[in-house]
Amino acid sequence: MQQQLRQQSFNLTGCSLSELQIIAEQLGEKPYRARQIFRWLYQKKASSIDVMTDLSLAFRQKLSAGGYYVGALKILQEQLSAIDATRKYLFELADGNTIESVLLTEDARATLCFSTQAGCAMGCTFCATGQSGFVRNLNAGEMVGQALGVMRSTDQRLTNAVAMGQGEPLANYDETLKALRIFNAPDGFAIGARHLTLSTCGLVEGIRRLAEEPEQFGLAVSLHSAIDVKRAQLMPKAAKYNLAVLQAACKDYTNKTGRRITLEYTLIAGENDQEADLRALIQFCRGWLCHVNLIPLNPVAALKYDRSLPSRVMRFGQELEQAGIAMSIRKEKGADLDAACGQLRQRQVHRS
Repeated sequence: MQQQLRQQSFNLTGCSLSELQIIAEQLGEKPYRARQIFRWLYQKKASSIDVMTDLSLAFRQKLSAGGYYVGALKILQEQLSAIDATRKYLFELADGNTIESVLLTEDARATLCFSTQAGCAMGCTFCATGQSGFVRNLNAGEMVGQALGVMRSTDQRLTNAVAMGQGEPLANYDETLKALRIFNAPDGFAIGARHLTLSTCGLVEGIRRLAEEPEQFGLAVSLHSAIDVKRAQLMPKAAKYNLAVLQAACKDYTNKTGRRITLEYTLIAGENDQEADLRALIQFCRGWLCHVNLIPLNPVAALKYDRSLPSRVMRFGQELEQAGIAMSIRKEKGADLDAACGQLRQRQVHRS
């Protein structure tokens, strides 16, 4: 942090309260000034230092002279569903890379699905993002910047946020947790920890590390098959950890935290929706605190997979319920948009 503060320019967006305190103190100001800046950045969605009017003019001038500024992501494209209120965004980062975010609204809930990486290294074969490869990790400012961009464009307060967009959050652990803490902070976005979730392909070291954190953030694990050989075909990088190892880490997490893990299971016709797949899924879930979220596949034109028939989805749901395993079927939102994560970004890349 000290080295960063000596740079010629420094974006305040993404700073934690403690980092802002360092900045204030280095500029000869009282530490409480940091909380004022923090509120301006995340509660009031300030677009520049100049609008922070409860800071003295002299302090604002010192900030600007020191190279500090309030950055914002550029919205390259915004899609609004004609079916529901879903909005999909394509953001451009300062280096020209692009990422996607989705705003899902229902009744009083407004949930942001945000990205944690540009591209993804996990290479899941049914995922549009996985086909474009990994570019780089996002910093916390770029994650928080997605929320700020969406809120500025809609004038809507977020009630929930999920790190389920592009990228593997646990492969970018520190910056993802930093962003989630800004989402959670009372002087930040003030979203309760239980309304903040990250989704992982199953990086065991990250799951174990997350279990030691004090906040009660939610955890979702992308399972997609409870048969090792099939999961390795669908999720080649995640297969570094076999299902026994993954299950042990998940059980330890629930035992330590008392929190239920969501298992994401995308149903793909002929790949993971047969009776043997169902029996394996039930066996994997028995005896520990989990919830299965069944997800109809969002087809990607360039890939070979098709979604399971609705009857197969219902069959899985009914059998899980009869086995006493908590489950839900994900309600499709924004079906008329480029639904699968990464498709909007891929289209932009192909046009450029």
